[in-house]
Amino acid sequence: MSSKSTTKRADALRSIEAIVQAAAECLGRNPDASLSEIARAAGVGRVTLYAHFASRAEVVDAAMSRALDRGNEVLNAVDLTGDPLLALERYIDAGWHLVDQAQALLAAAQRELPAGRIRELHAGPAARVEALVARGRAEGAFRTDLPIAWLINVLQAVMHSATEEIRAGRLNPERAASHITATVLAAFTPPGIPVPEPRGGA
Repeated sequence: MSSKSTTKRADALRSIEAIVQAAAECLGRNPDASLSEIARAAGVGRVTLYAHFASRAEVVDAAMSRALDRGNEVLNAVDLTGDPLLALERYIDAGWHLVDQAQALLAAAQRELPAGRIRELHAGPAARVEALVARGRAEGAFRTDLPIAWLINVLQAVMHSATEEIRAGRLNPERAASHITATVLAAFTPPGIPVPEPRGGA
């Protein structure tokens, strides 16, 4: 490869990275952000943007992929071993921030991308929490009378609701993790067993 083509490729990669970063930031603030706004924020023209991305959906997909990759890095550092209840608290403490940060971006993705693609992009985080819930059920900490998929859906719904309550001014962000944890523990506890108090200081 000639030095000229190497330079051209490096320039293209820089443009793509700038566009994806700008898309994540612009859509993270406003799910209706236009491609013109994203191009301006990236410091490129619309022609350059369209040279790398054929549609708005492709831009949204790349931005969502980037956000989830960053989120996976955060969640990979969370210790999900040991007591399932404490592991769940640690997951919520880290995970709800990611949900809060990606709320507007997810709204853009839901408008532009098929539901199957959104599920595919969320496969990493979903598998992580699914394994934790399955282990908690096996150890008697979580209820077994409801499907794992439903319990995970409840967890995600509560985290999303918390971010909406924060935006509406009805929930202090500093109390979000404790509210989410208390609600999810109540939903996950086997029938007939007292709901445990959150113990992780979340």
